[in-house]
Amino acid sequence: MMNIDALVDKHYGFGGIMEKIEAGLNLAGKDAHSLTVDDLAPLDEFHTRGRESTLEIAELANLKASDLVLDVGCGLGGTARHLAEQYKCHVVGVDLTEEYISVGKKLTELVGLSDRVELRQGSALEIPYEDGRFDVVWTEHVQMNIADKNRFYSEIARVLKPGGRLLFHDIFRGRGDPPFYPAPWAEDDSISALVTETEARAFIEQVGLEIDQWIEKVQESIESFKRVSAQIELDGTPPIGVHLLMGDNAKDKLQNYVRNLIEDRVSVALGMAHKKGEL
Repeated sequence: MMNIDALVDKHYGFGGIMEKIEAGLNLAGKDAHSLTVDDLAPLDEFHTRGRESTLEIAELANLKASDLVLDVGCGLGGTARHLAEQYKCHVVGVDLTEEYISVGKKLTELVGLSDRVELRQGSALEIPYEDGRFDVVWTEHVQMNIADKNRFYSEIARVLKPGGRLLFHDIFRGRGDPPFYPAPWAEDDSISALVTETEARAFIEQVGLEIDQWIEKVQESIESFKRVSAQIELDGTPPIGVHLLMGDNAKDKLQNYVRNLIEDRVSVALGMAHKKGEL
């Protein structure tokens, strides 16, 4: 029987992702050798509301060019590339899925950001960096696949400098019935490890992180999905989008996610915490 890491890797890294991206870029009339970060944003910011939520979190972060940022669960590295381009900071991304890292490195080269974005395969439960290295740790839609929340947040706290900031954007267990699957983060509940927002707050605080902001984003998320669905009804499925990362049942996953949000089976929130102590 596969362990959880192997199941998660199989769920996200199902093979052929780069080929799908190249085909999508061709359909969109994009030259792979003159790509911009914005060209890739509809695809590689694989989280609720995409670039819109990234901008909101970045505003909380108050990033500076001197900041060293770690993106835990970076996926293809879309957020890392945006932050490096927009704020001129150095961003390191770690993700469990080898295919994501392999594809992400190629995309980073294509947009000319290899000097400021470093992507590395690794586990969020064993972050491959020393204590107190990072000014900022960023994580979006990762902990819902990780059962050991204490270890997850402990590792984040370990690699943060005293006074360093955690920026998060996550999916949590709602107050309604159990979620419907398949969903974007899991085919079934075997790799889904949702906790409530109250439970997540407790885990964050237990490891020496103090929560500064916690902002509900359920309604905004529902409205965003409705806008996207209406656009698809009007124009058809776009050649570049997160559906390329969700396999043949992408439509079912997204429909279930929206239903889960509407019926309070899951919730979404973003925010910021800091590591106690002075920089």
